[in-house]
Amino acid sequence: MTKARDTKPHIGIFGRRNNGKSSLINALTGQDIAIVSEVPGTTTDPVKKSIELVGIGPAVIIDTAGIDDSGELGLKRVSKTREVLKIIDMAILLIAHNQFDEPEKNLIRDFQSNDLPFLIIHNKSDEEEISPALSAVITEKYGVPVIGFNALDAQTDKLKENSPEQIFRQQNFDDVIRLMRETIPETAFRKQTLVGDLIKSGDAVLLITPIDTEAPEGRMILPQMQVIRDVLDHDGIAVVCKEHQLEAFLKKMNPMPVLAVTDSQVFPRADAAVPKEIPLTSFSIVLARQKGDFANYLKGTPHLSDLHDGDRILILESCTHHVSCDDIGRVKIPKWLRNFSGKTLEFDTVAGLSKISRPITDYAMVIQCGGCMITRKQIVGRLKPAIDAGIPVTNYGMAIAWVNGIFERAIEPFKESNKVTR
Repeated sequence: MTKARDTKPHIGIFGRRNNGKSSLINALTGQDIAIVSEVPGTTTDPVKKSIELVGIGPAVIIDTAGIDDSGELGLKRVSKTREVLKIIDMAILLIAHNQFDEPEKNLIRDFQSNDLPFLIIHNKSDEEEISPALSAVITEKYGVPVIGFNALDAQTDKLKENSPEQIFRQQNFDDVIRLMRETIPETAFRKQTLVGDLIKSGDAVLLITPIDTEAPEGRMILPQMQVIRDVLDHDGIAVVCKEHQLEAFLKKMNPMPVLAVTDSQVFPRADAAVPKEIPLTSFSIVLARQKGDFANYLKGTPHLSDLHDGDRILILESCTHHVSCDDIGRVKIPKWLRNFSGKTLEFDTVAGLSKISRPITDYAMVIQCGGCMITRKQIVGRLKPAIDAGIPVTNYGMAIAWVNGIFERAIEPFKESNKVTR
């Protein structure tokens, strides 16, 4: 059984203890989902909540522990808070009482090192408004918006409707939502098409989809469903067949497909059967272009031909599931790479977003799955340590295409249309 993850944009709320992070979460969601208390340190582990934001759509808000927590347990909480930076698309730094010192500056440095857009909210402005001097310094140094707010007041419905106080509160809340919408990257909530830019209305797309032991009972795997939906969204015609039906079906298919997308595991059979004039790629490569680090995958994949005895390879799965004897990441890819290279290779597999236990420099290669169950930011953040260390990265589909000698054909659809994401 696959454990679902959330592909909606993720927004993290950060700040010192008792600055009102939980109150802001409750104000944004319109619900009392986060515990609000005068006792500092009430929030321990990060807490997630799915909400709908105007102009953004469905999103996930993450409440975090205070960045100024102390003591052995407190430092562990801060460590978990900083881990959130790897999985979010945008950060909100909450300050109060004009406190802006090393904890905030250090956190902003972490935002910047993670290429994370952020805004700053000065909460509890009913108690003490933000100093114009501090606001000017922050804006000049960091170039980010700073807005005064009172999250606790935003939750109350005691103000008379259409009163000046109620109108001001609503405008202030709308300003926060507007700044969030302007700060979060559009790529976080407006997904790039999978194949829509490769087809025209009425075009047929052939999808080659084996049903093996890894296919969930009664349904198709997520990448296959996503491509079918994308074809239909662009007024194409999705034609689905199993791999053993491919040769016979192509003889009868009229008109011929303008594109064929296959499960990577049957790449050799698809390559042999699908006429060369029909572009061919895989579900995994289509996903890699949409949400992976496609440019670095292109550069990294050829290093599969340069592996040596004793090299260690890291396999990154984006989901957790029961492992079968036909598992693609844990069984098939290691076997294919050993056969292809003729080398004695070691493999580590890390599922979901779990911590990588070894230093990243222990690895000669990193191979990322398609990533259908996590966000693009999470994949890019997951690969960043390896890329920064100069370690080649690739993805399942591209690695399988390489060892089968059909890499150039598999990436050709995106090169021809000049749609490679860089």
